[in-house]
Amino acid sequence: MLGRLSWLALEVKYLDRARTFYEERLGLTVREDRDGELALGAGETDLVLRRPEGYPRGGLHTHFAFSIPEAEYDDWWDRLGEAYDLEEARFGPARSLYLYDPDGNCVELGQQDVAGPGIDGIFEVVLEVEDLDRARSFYEDLGFETVDEGADRKRVRLQGPMALELWEPHLGIADARGGVHVDLGFETDDPGAALDAVRDRVRSIDREDEESVVVRDPDGHVLTFRSG
Repeated sequence: MLGRLSWLALEVKYLDRARTFYEERLGLTVREDRDGELALGAGETDLVLRRPEGYPRGGLHTHFAFSIPEAEYDDWWDRLGEAYDLEEARFGPARSLYLYDPDGNCVELGQQDVAGPGIDGIFEVVLEVEDLDRARSFYEDLGFETVDEGADRKRVRLQGPMALELWEPHLGIADARGGVHVDLGFETDDPGAALDAVRDRVRSIDREDEESVVVRDPDGHVLTFRSG
């Protein structure tokens, strides 16, 4: 039902500081420099950095994962390890490193089957939710599929345009937390059909027209379904 992830928006206090981290440390390129926000390219997805000056706000303490080519992992570790206290996790044969940006978001760089060079997409986003079953049902009706459940029953992993982790409040790897009031944009062939699938459970409908629909999910995360 939903196509690719178009954007993930983060709330930042100081645009210059956040831009330095993502542009100079992580090698992202600024695509748009708008009043109060920046959009940087992460493969086909925009990472939006947004000042807290209106709505929708970007996500706070959001844990998300960038895709990097497998062969580049050691170079990234060596480069970032000079300035940051990194943590590593393994998922089968794949490795991921974790660090924090200046605004407290937990940034993961994980080995994925991507061309690169450098960061080439966002493959995971973590949302904090109040009721795990309610949130899972909502996102399954948007076409996501449950692929894993945490043994502690505090998280569930779904797969769709990217991996979507739904967490009840807790600390994960590298003491990461799920994001609150996260802003996600998706391309879809039929924004109205996406809305109809969850219309009875959204917190609000902020926009509805033929080209795009903007809703807030039951936990207040902002979702945009846009024709593409």
